[in-house]
Amino acid sequence: MTRWTVVQVTDPAELVAASHLFDGPVSLAGATDTLRRPGHVVLLARAAGGRDVGFVSGVEMRHPDKDAELFLYELGVDAAWRRQGVATALFAALRDVALARGCRAMWTGTEADNDAALAAYRGAGAEIDDGSVFVVWDDLAAE
Repeated sequence: MTRWTVVQVTDPAELVAASHLFDGPVSLAGATDTLRRPGHVVLLARAAGGRDVGFVSGVEMRHPDKDAELFLYELGVDAAWRRQGVATALFAALRDVALARGCRAMWTGTEADNDAALAAYRGAGAEIDDGSVFVVWDDLAAE
């Protein structure tokens, strides 16, 4: 029996309450802005007792010469809940959201040495493209 459920977030206060899962504190303004943006989705894995134990976020993308796809923006699972299927359930739920939106593919990026993430992605059926390179502009205002 699964000890959690996956829910799509619609209330920004839910993200603020789940701040412990993110890299830093979630502000109400940031949560509100994220959820109101078209194509953005955040899912939470919620334990039976009501504690949020994982999240995944995604952004629907479209280019004129390609089918719609979903970018898996970020994943986080509480340390005490890792290796119990939470990430796999979040991936499956995000895939269902992507399919419901008409997306034909889902993709993400991570660091080459992030063994835990790579194992989770492989376990969920993803192919790892070792030849990809991500190019980042961290502070556009500084340019």
